[in-house]
Amino acid sequence: MKRTLCSDISRHQGEEIRICGWVQATRSLGGIAFVIVRDRTGTSQAVFEGKAELPPQQSVVEVSGMVRAEKRAPGGCEIVGTCITELSRAEPALPLDIMGKTQSNVEVMLDHRVLALRNPRVSAALRVQSELAAAFRDFLRSEGFTEVFTPKIVATGTEGGAELFEVKYFERQAYLAQSPQLYKQMLVGSGLERVFEVGPVFRAEEHNTSRHINQFTSLDLEMGFIESVEDVMRLEERLLAYALPRVAKACACEIEMAGARVPQPGSIPRLDIEEAREAARIGLGHEMPPGNLSPEGEKAVSEHILETTGQEFVFVTGYPVTSRPFYAMPDPTDPSRTKSFDLLFRGLEVTTGGQRIHDHEMLLRNLSAWGLDPAKFEGYLEVFRFGMPPHGGLAIGAERLTTRLLGLGNVREACTFPRDRTRLQP
Repeated sequence: MKRTLCSDISRHQGEEIRICGWVQATRSLGGIAFVIVRDRTGTSQAVFEGKAELPPQQSVVEVSGMVRAEKRAPGGCEIVGTCITELSRAEPALPLDIMGKTQSNVEVMLDHRVLALRNPRVSAALRVQSELAAAFRDFLRSEGFTEVFTPKIVATGTEGGAELFEVKYFERQAYLAQSPQLYKQMLVGSGLERVFEVGPVFRAEEHNTSRHINQFTSLDLEMGFIESVEDVMRLEERLLAYALPRVAKACACEIEMAGARVPQPGSIPRLDIEEAREAARIGLGHEMPPGNLSPEGEKAVSEHILETTGQEFVFVTGYPVTSRPFYAMPDPTDPSRTKSFDLLFRGLEVTTGGQRIHDHEMLLRNLSAWGLDPAKFEGYLEVFRFGMPPHGGLAIGAERLTTRLLGLGNVREACTFPRDRTRLQP
């Protein structure tokens, strides 16, 4: 007999079916045993009359029986069970309360990540993130972008600095990629013009906070023949206008379980970095770091924009050259500033982007100014010697965007198997 998914049993009233999944709950009442079985689509209730030996919770089972209407059961139907078979018996002492409404603390859930993910409220973040990535891909393909897959073992850091994980690459020293940025630019110059990638990036940052992880999923894009950085920001506006309603529809159950709300961004306000720093200073009562915003400042700016415009997104623009990488395009009207931006969403930076330098000589000067050796960037620089269009791009942190969409307290909850300052397991 072909397996029926839990979400489909209402289509089979009066029919014999077979479902498979995990035992979410059991109870016995007056000679009747109830078993709630969960699969990837939801839950079903099976009823067994008479004495029945019930398997421990989280055991994997196969249940056969007749479907009948029952308004009190999940989906309005239940299975009058004729057979329950254990496919894999779970140990009765679970290391955490998987289905408890009061969840274990984050560290316990991460220590037992796979078990915690059996709770649909916990795995909701992964389903939402999957839909975000799919929407990102589909939208960009419709805009003429090509998906690319760039190396994650590299010879030099994208942005230099100490935030690099070293790798022994045979007899040479190599690093895990901080970003696909340089490869994205090279591929724009290859003639592909518009490229994107969904993949992991690695940052050897010492932070151990609710907003940082050392490996995360980056939704990257780069586009050629732009007229200004506004082209990149307008593309992200259209991307979000496509992706967020799609997520709201496809993941309605997950969003409801989280008690979350998906916004409709529309036209996103722009705020110059100095205006943003002033708004943060007024909101917090103290100064911001030179040319930048602290995490508390990002929250204050988002609150200011929400109060004044009703928007939950805001582009912060015009960051100084001292806080951007060497490839960031200086503002011709003020060379101390760049044609760059961050996108804040509900108090957290979820995107960094901007226009890039496309002039070979300017890139060489910037590399030297940043204390970087041009000889280590020969493969990157070559394309700029032979014709590079004006271009720009952005990177969205998938876990951060998911965290804010669902109102999670820690970015690690939106990561399948987090890697942070102290965690290498599971």
